[in-house]
Amino acid sequence: RRDPGTAPQALVVAAADPANAYGAALPWPESPDGAGHKPGRKAGALVVLVDGELTLYMERGGKSLLAWPSDPESPALLAAAEALAAAARAGTLGTVTVERTNGVSALTSPLGRTLEAAGFLATPKGLRLRA
Repeated sequence: RRDPGTAPQALVVAAADPANAYGAALPWPESPDGAGHKPGRKAGALVVLVDGELTLYMERGGKSLLAWPSDPESPALLAAAEALAAAARAGTLGTVTVERTNGVSALTSPLGRTLEAAGFLATPKGLRLRA
């Protein structure tokens, strides 16, 4: 937990990394309604932990993103989106195009606006961020 008034701390790690306790010591949370897939400790998948809590799960290739909490105004979600964008800009992820967030089109989802605020750009296929 962080002190009130301090910025959330976000960390991007591989879903199978030992630093990610989800799927090993902790159970994965239920997928958001309508998401269509579940998180897992899969090769190539990423998680963003904010203050130690699972906030984003990106499937391998980055086409689909799951988010907890679902409130797009959440400071934790913005911190997670900014950390994901920073990792992509640093070259860790390469070019990423998120097509679906929580099972709906990223271009029209509330979470899509959060990704755009973090630097993702709208394209015909989805929200893209280049290295």
